[in-house]
Amino acid sequence: MRTAPRRRPGSRLRPPAHPVLPTSPGFWRSPLRGPWFTSVLGLVLLFGLLVVFVTGLLSYAAYNPSLSPVNDKTPDKGVLGFYLFDWPTDPHWLYRLTQGVHVTLGLALIPVVLAKLWSVVPRLWSLPPVRSLAHGAERLSLLLLVGGVLFQFATGVLNIQLDYLFPGSFYPLHFYGAWVFFAAFALHAALRVPQALRTLRSGELRTRGTRDKGDAHRDGERDEDEDGSRTDAGTHAGPTPHGAGAHAELLAPATGLASTGAELRSPDPDPGTLTRRGALGVVGAGSALLVVTTVGQSIGGPLRETALFAPHGGGEPGGGPGGFQINKTMAAVGVRVQQTGEAWRLAVEGRAGTVRLSRADLLAMRQYGAALPIACVEGWSTPDQDWRGVRLRDLAGLAGYRDGPLPDLLVESLQTRGAFRRAALRANQVADPRSLLALAVNGAPLTPDHGFPARVIVPAAPGVLNTKWVARLTFGDLT
Repeated sequence: MRTAPRRRPGSRLRPPAHPVLPTSPGFWRSPLRGPWFTSVLGLVLLFGLLVVFVTGLLSYAAYNPSLSPVNDKTPDKGVLGFYLFDWPTDPHWLYRLTQGVHVTLGLALIPVVLAKLWSVVPRLWSLPPVRSLAHGAERLSLLLLVGGVLFQFATGVLNIQLDYLFPGSFYPLHFYGAWVFFAAFALHAALRVPQALRTLRSGELRTRGTRDKGDAHRDGERDEDEDGSRTDAGTHAGPTPHGAGAHAELLAPATGLASTGAELRSPDPDPGTLTRRGALGVVGAGSALLVVTTVGQSIGGPLRETALFAPHGGGEPGGGPGGFQINKTMAAVGVRVQQTGEAWRLAVEGRAGTVRLSRADLLAMRQYGAALPIACVEGWSTPDQDWRGVRLRDLAGLAGYRDGPLPDLLVESLQTRGAFRRAALRANQVADPRSLLALAVNGAPLTPDHGFPARVIVPAAPGVLNTKWVARLTFGDLT
C-alpha cells in the first residue's frame, strides 16, 4: 500500500489550480454573484423594461400608422398592430412625456442590464445545456432575451445619437425587435419571477455570506450576508469543493430550473472587497449618471446644460425667438433658399378644388396662437413655444369642408430627401383649434431652419409629423 508523502515541517501545500473552462462552477470566482443580487436586478428590470416596452408601443401609435402608408414604416406588422388607436391631441405634452420616459428610462436601465447579464454569466455556461423541457424553454427564452435586449438597446442608443450604423430603417428593426424581446421577456419572467420573489423572502439568504475569509470565519468574525446585513461568521456555509454547485444544481427539482442559486454562487469565491449592497449602489450610481447627463434634453431648463451625452443637450443652439432645438436643417434635407422666397405658393387641395396661397395671403387670414412643444422620437424636446398662424381647420374650409366633419390631411414638404417628406394627420388633429400652419414663433417670423415660410404644428404629435417647409395640403379621407 502506498502512503502519502510526508510534508516537510513549515512547508505549504500548493493550492489546487483554478478551473480554466467557463463551464466549471469554480471558474467564476466573484463573491458578489448570488441569487439575492440577481433577483434584485431582475425585479428592477421587470418593471423598468415593461414601462420602456409600453411607452415604445405608444410611440409607434403616435405616428398614426394605420392612417396612411406615408406614416407607417412597418407595413407588414399584421397582428402586432392590434393595439393601435387614434392618437389624441390632449394633453398637448403627451408625446413629450411618453417618449421622454421611454428614452431616459431606457438609458438609465443600461447599467442594470449589464449588471444582470454579468450576474448570470455562470448560468449561461452551465452543463448540460438542457436538462428538461422546462429548462430548455428557459434556455431558449434566455437566448432570445439576451440577444433581444442587446439589439434593442444598441439600436436605440444609435438612434438617439443620430448614428444610423445598422442596416435598414430604424423603425421596423426596433419595432419587430421589441416584440421578439417582449415574447422572450414574458416567458422568462413567467419562469423566473416566482423564484425571484421566493429568493428575496427566503430566510436562507441570511445564513449565506458573501465573502470567504478562510479560518477567520471559524474564529467568530462577522461577515456580510446576501442582502448586505451582518451575521456571525460561524453561520457561513464556507467554501465548497469545485463542482459542488453543479452537483447541487443536478439535485434541483424535476423542472430543471435552478432553485438554490448554486449556478450563480461561486463554490470557491475570491476575497470580497465590496458588499452586494455596495455593488447595487455602483449600478445605481451609473444609472443616475446617465439620467443626469441625458434627461435635460427631454425636460429642458437648467438640466439641458448637463445633458452632455445627448445630441440635443448642452444648451440651446442660439438666441432670439428661433433659438431652440432643430432636428433637420434646410440644407440637410435639400431645401433651397430660392424655393422659400417670394415665388413660394402653398397649394390647398380638397373637394372644392385647389387654392394657391402666398405667404402674404396666409398672413392676411385670421391668425391664432398656440403654446406647444416639439418632441422627437430621439427623446429630445423643447419647452412650449409660442406659435402663431392659420388654423388647419380654417384651411380645410377653403378646400370645401366648411360644414360637417373635418377630413384627414396629407402634408407635403419642399424637402427632397429624408424620411417623412410627406405626413398624414387624422381628422381629430385637423379639428383641434391649436393645430396651426405656423408662420411665426415667439413673436418673430419662422427662421429658415424652423420651416420658413410655413410649417405645421400639432399638439401631442411627434416632431416628424410637424412638417416644415410646407408646399401642399391635401384634405380628404386617407383611410
